[in-house]
Amino acid sequence: MAQYGVPPTPDNFSVWFYYVSGGSLTLKKTIDILIANKRKFDSATNRDLYITYVNPHSSTSGDFPEQLRSVIDSAKDFLATAISDNRTQMETLDEVSAQCKPTTDPRPIIEMLVKELSHATTRSTALEENFLQTTKDLDQIKDSLKQAEEHSNTDALTGLANRRSLEAFLRAAQITAMEAGTPLSILMIDIDHFKKFNDSYGHQVGDQVLRLVSRVLLESVRECDLAARYGGEELMAILPGASLDACAEAAERLRRRIAEARLTRRTTGEEISSVTVSIGVAQFRMGETADGMIERCDRALYQAKRQGRNRTVRESAEEEIAA
Repeated sequence: MAQYGVPPTPDNFSVWFYYVSGGSLTLKKTIDILIANKRKFDSATNRDLYITYVNPHSSTSGDFPEQLRSVIDSAKDFLATAISDNRTQMETLDEVSAQCKPTTDPRPIIEMLVKELSHATTRSTALEENFLQTTKDLDQIKDSLKQAEEHSNTDALTGLANRRSLEAFLRAAQITAMEAGTPLSILMIDIDHFKKFNDSYGHQVGDQVLRLVSRVLLESVRECDLAARYGGEELMAILPGASLDACAEAAERLRRRIAEARLTRRTTGEEISSVTVSIGVAQFRMGETADGMIERCDRALYQAKRQGRNRTVRESAEEEIAA
């Protein structure tokens, strides 16, 4: 840690303890890649490593552990009762066995055996029904956990991935890009004159505009990509394996599709002025932080807005203008 300038905090120590001890091969590979690319272990990188590999944020509700504990306790109680009943039955059968003598009338013994076997069948049926119900309860909890995970990763208004999900996806995509030597690009979208929609038509129409752009974005990306709401009226797409040129082409197709879309006011059927967007595009540079790449993409987006909006600007063009 001292060699690479990592502050000796408890979180950082946990990360590097796992690294040295070999507790996580994926973590070791990630840190080795970062070292090979001369990546600085700044606060953002250290935080990402800790969150990703040591203590990921829980996306489940606090109610789920209690629900699960209740189901387990119920199953344990029922099973304990069944075990106790079985033990009692075994003792009874031992007593019956001791009565089996050549001179003994077999009818009472047979009646007792039939009675005990009937009890055993009843217990077995009840036990099976209980565990079937337990399985259903566990399936319901599993479905609830899945829904909670989806909700925790999804922006409620747009249906796109939220900021938390975006950051996790981008971390993983960067690691893959560094490990495989493949390109990784992002595009950032800002809705032109978004405030005008809110001021002229109200926030409901503003939300409708945001959902329209989000839907077109989601329909335009590949299955391997991630479309997310970055914040406010800014959206982002992460394109693993895409070069800067490929990402810029995708961004331009997206921009045209949005400009061609028509939006009508739901309450009156009135056609609203066309929606346009400005887009910035940037490609990941080996070893850089996610914040660094996003900052370059944001600067490209700013240039698109300065040049008149409704256009796509690549980071290379932005750097040429800055120079």
